[in-house]
Amino acid sequence: MTRTRLTAAERGEEVLQAAVLAFGQSGYAGTKTDEIARLAGVSQPYVIRLFGTKQQLFLATLQRVCDEIEQAFRDAAAERAELESLGDAYQRLLVQRELLVVLLHGFAASAEPAIGNAVRERFGGIYRLVRELTGASAPEAREFMATGMLLTVMAAMHVVGPNPVSCTWATDLLENL
Repeated sequence: MTRTRLTAAERGEEVLQAAVLAFGQSGYAGTKTDEIARLAGVSQPYVIRLFGTKQQLFLATLQRVCDEIEQAFRDAAAERAELESLGDAYQRLLVQRELLVVLLHGFAASAEPAIGNAVRERFGGIYRLVRELTGASAPEAREFMATGMLLTVMAAMHVVGPNPVSCTWATDLLENL
């Protein structure tokens, strides 16, 4: 069997996919670059060569997560530029729990200046994009973002998304969302 040699860009993509899983599972502080390397099937020095530091890798991962959220919103708005359509797109992202939990870890690690600056900028960018795509007012966009954060937190707690834990309060809270 012949193995295809991947380009640095393709390897970098594999490392980012592994980083989403690892950071989503253990957070910024709890994840080691050698764990990400193992998941990606590369060496830890190679991860460092590609991304520099763990913080730079986390920032690249956070950027990737926000890019995916924004792209889901753009795709939804291309079909129907309404908050409901964007909400449906976000609901579909809930099956990728680690993706959204990386965002939460970004908020939690905001005391680190580089991470805080990046997460604030990207969250603000998502807010502006929601308003731009839908024409939503500031209060409508705020409610939309708050609902998205609620769903993100609930996904982190495993009460929404794939194989949710049944909780009466969650069912009640999600009714009519």
